Amino acid sequence: MRKTRILSGMRPTGPLHLGHLHGVLKTWLELQEKYECFYFIADWHALTTEYENPENISEFSKELFLEWLSVGLSPEKSTLFLQSAIKEHAELHLIFSMFVPVSWLERNPSYKEMLQNIQNRDLNTYGFLGYPVLQASDILIYKAKKVPVGLDQVPHLELTREIARRFNYLYKIDYFPEPEPILSEVPKIPGMDGRKMSKSYGNAIFLNDPPDIVRKKIMSYVTDTQRPRKSDPGDPENRCIAFNLIKIYFNSEEREEIVKDCKNAVLGCVECKKGLADKIIFELEKIWDRRKEIEKEDWREMLYKGIETAREIAKQTIEEVNTIVFRKRII
Repeated sequence: MRKTRILSGMRPTGPLHLGHLHGVLKTWLELQEKYECFYFIADWHALTTEYENPENISEFSKELFLEWLSVGLSPEKSTLFLQSAIKEHAELHLIFSMFVPVSWLERNPSYKEMLQNIQNRDLNTYGFLGYPVLQASDILIYKAKKVPVGLDQVPHLELTREIARRFNYLYKIDYFPEPEPILSEVPKIPGMDGRKMSKSYGNAIFLNDPPDIVRKKIMSYVTDTQRPRKSDPGDPENRCIAFNLIKIYFNSEEREEIVKDCKNAVLGCVECKKGLADKIIFELEKIWDRRKEIEKEDWREMLYKGIETAREIAKQTIEEVNTIVFRKRII
């Protein structure tokens, strides 16, 4: 029986960090064992905010692909490809844009939020307003049945479902599926300052950071501000930012021991963070070692293989869509 097809992508706007690893990539790794997975580098989406400085997108795309391979995404199990290499995404986006009401796009909560929060770029562009339509074409051109998303992305997927319904209604055919979300519990990955880990905040631990930098960043994490001395009892579960990472990198027995020793003023914050840094570096070393091996391989051929697989499906979809829309074309 054919596996259910899913699709997801990432924008190449900079190096990946621990938030990407635990919030997205580990979910993708699990999904590729159970589904027919299509994962793409969303370089056209990167242009929606980086259109004034696009020179880094190609290099970031390369790094993104190599990091995907380094964490374990497999070209043998998943179709990995570059969005801009599949021109059919843009053609379907154009067709969708002809019937998507502007009001649907303006009510997008992420659109409003980013307009308010990103002040150093002019985002009053058609591309930025209409990126959910491009996102819908990314999904529907492969007729993906499921899409892994966080709760904040559910409105985007609902718009994709609405576009699929509108197409089917307008052209009186049950053609596009309405993709369902795959919701996973995303662990909270705080940065060094306690805010959500983000390269734009300057608080991230990147997957390509060397060990000394990882250790330095971990040691700068905010811990229990009400515990100025080791001899003071702590409350890591409620007052320690670093404990969010401890919950990920230590098993339940180790965590219980840390909580007990912290509350009893036996374990100090410095010693605790040194242990955390060791755990993180141990995991990242596997990624670094794999990266060295991948760079010796013909990784471009792996990407070309994914592009060809995706292109074959996308071309068929576009041919069918044009037949549905135009009925009988003159040429």
